[in-house]
Amino acid sequence: QVHLVESGGGLVQPGGSLRLSCAASESLFSFDAMNWYRQAPGQQREFVAIVTSGGGTHYADSVKGRFTISGDNAKNTVYLQMNSLKPEDTAVYYCNGQRRLTTYWGQGTQVTVSS
Repeated sequence: QVHLVESGGGLVQPGGSLRLSCAASESLFSFDAMNWYRQAPGQQREFVAIVTSGGGTHYADSVKGRFTISGDNAKNTVYLQMNSLKPEDTAVYYCNGQRRLTTYWGQGTQVTVSS
């Protein structure tokens, strides 16, 4: 059973930064890709960022230039560094791991951007 546990969310002022972590119960090398998604109240879950097993990354246009996804294989952890946060970034952030046809999800961590 694969477990993904997110942490690092919280309340931050506009323009501030947060770093989210996603700790996996298995080696990151066992996944084809790791993703971050987010879901705001009343909205559909949306893609934020991906890092592939080969190290390639891709971002949603709304976060490009502000967010950075990275992985630490020694810690089996994927990070999402979020800078220049805006109120519209407020959401529950989820990580997922893709392995062949199976996707594993974490429980999410709340990020609130407000003054």
